[in-house]
Amino acid sequence: MMFFWAGQLAASEVPAPSQLSEVPDFGSNPGNLKMYFRPAPSSGPGRRPAPLVVALHGASQDASSFEKGIGWATLADRHGFALLMPEQQFENNPNSCFTWYLPSHTERDRGEALSIKQMILHAIDSGGIDPDRVYIAGLSAGGAMTSVMLATYPEMFAGGAIFSGLPYGGTSSILDALLAMTMGREQNADHWADKVFSATPHRGSWPKVSIWHGTADPIVNPINANEILKQWTHVHGLSKQPFVEHSVDGQLRRVWHNDDGDEVIESVMVPGMGHGVPIKPDSEIGGCGNVSAFHFDVGISAGNSVIEFWGISACPPEPSAIAGGGISTGWSATFHQEDRPSASDP
Repeated sequence: MMFFWAGQLAASEVPAPSQLSEVPDFGSNPGNLKMYFRPAPSSGPGRRPAPLVVALHGASQDASSFEKGIGWATLADRHGFALLMPEQQFENNPNSCFTWYLPSHTERDRGEALSIKQMILHAIDSGGIDPDRVYIAGLSAGGAMTSVMLATYPEMFAGGAIFSGLPYGGTSSILDALLAMTMGREQNADHWADKVFSATPHRGSWPKVSIWHGTADPIVNPINANEILKQWTHVHGLSKQPFVEHSVDGQLRRVWHNDDGDEVIESVMVPGMGHGVPIKPDSEIGGCGNVSAFHFDVGISAGNSVIEFWGISACPPEPSAIAGGGISTGWSATFHQEDRPSASDP
């Protein structure tokens, strides 16, 4: 994520292309980004429009290495979604970092944010995509840019997932970004929610948000995960307290429900994990992904989990007999009484 982060992938770790095709002409592209696209495996005439997942790589990565790490193409084949992967260009940033920290790229209809919007619209206009089932996920700088897209264009997304990222609206310069990454920036929930409300005229339904972070992250302070949580629980008008906590593949998952009983926020903090995404390798049952510089085998596939949380899994889990059922079998849960937030809640 660092603008000068030196943890470049070794040559042996750079994966081969995975059926991602570059789309050279998708709009005015003010952010000068590349667009890579992979249609849904079942797309075509007479087929139901497919979901679209937009995946934003981290610094020191490209679209292909992020796809390989989480296994996005494998997930797309399993669950029938189209895959869109924006990619930063060297001339914009030598470390392949999306510009998540400058207003010229993080405000609605400006810079890189507008380029990514244009890619999504191009994919939808090309046919075969359900505009009501568009999702976005990102790692590190891509996670921070996911925060940008969810805040500036919430009407475009049904859900998002932020891996080792930061909340929207906390930076306006490189110095701000470095401080937010290393130290974190604690604010009350009102402050963070106002950043979102100021970024968009939208006042309809809000995207579902999944938040993942390692407690031993040396690059992006784990405090940031809690600040993202404050931001999106308050935007949704939810309690500070989760509705349910339970274990999934050995990891504690906290979940917030809306008034209709739908899961709209989830948070997973992975003990001892560094800067990256939790995976369970392809070689294991229920696995998806490949170990690499920023993808850690901790026994849970964040990719699989997020797809289920978004509700686009082709193989949904068996419903639990307990209200607020989890995403894996054999879990134990703790339920909390909902306490609606007041304007003064931090």
